[in-house]
Amino acid sequence: MSVAEFALWALLGFLFWKKGLRRRFPAMGIYLALRIVSTPVLLAALYIQSQPWGRQYFVEYFFTYWTVYLASAVLLFFICMEVFRVALSSFPGLTKVGIVAFRWAILVSVILTFSSISSGHRGLRAIPDVLSSLMRSVSILELCLLAFLCLSMNALHLSPRDMTFGIALGFGLTSANDFVFASLTSKYASMTAPLQFVYEALILAALAIWIIYCLLPEPARKPVVVPANSTIYRWNEIASALGHTGTQVAVQQPANSFFLTDVEKVVEKVLTRNLKRNESKL
Repeated sequence: MSVAEFALWALLGFLFWKKGLRRRFPAMGIYLALRIVSTPVLLAALYIQSQPWGRQYFVEYFFTYWTVYLASAVLLFFICMEVFRVALSSFPGLTKVGIVAFRWAILVSVILTFSSISSGHRGLRAIPDVLSSLMRSVSILELCLLAFLCLSMNALHLSPRDMTFGIALGFGLTSANDFVFASLTSKYASMTAPLQFVYEALILAALAIWIIYCLLPEPARKPVVVPANSTIYRWNEIASALGHTGTQVAVQQPANSFFLTDVEKVVEKVLTRNLKRNESKL
């Protein structure tokens, strides 16, 4: 199954490059290249260090595996951002606010990752805990992105056959697979456990989904036309106005009519009193 996974990664990368999708999704293209290169290297390193004569290479395998794991987590953050940006390309204001929200989510994820380190794990033992926590944050972000696209598909005029939705669907499946597998297995579960085969089968299913999306013709996205009084249009206008100072104007509050009336009465009384005094003097 691992060999089949590598073959599907290679086929997906070929179709992705052939269709020119790397220009729309550059982070996804880099992620595919990373998986295509790292999968056979990690499989070979795993085989070597699992042999009695290859135990001395465990440190090399350890650092290679977790370096690729960290690079994958970082690229997945950027993939979520570019999928969100492409999906909301017709609404630049909402895109700008959404990217800011993504950056804050990244910051919060990093803070939570380092704050969740167990005090009992120091040195090399802390690396799996830190990176696993970071990947869980990425998985939550992927599931939230998929839920957002499902709920707002009609408002965004996004077709289920669009590659944007296909990428989010595949990563949503793999994220749910990771959460279920992590909750049902121990940290050091055997790679020959029955659940391990289910886990690998769902990864192959996600790769098959992406390959199908690459093979099928993608519908052309038409300009989004929404009524001027629609909610999403007002949100986009409000989001576009955020952060722009523009021309400053002085806004003068209208005077209270009752206050002006009282002032006029006082002025009239003063004038009348002064006139009477002048007449008496004459």
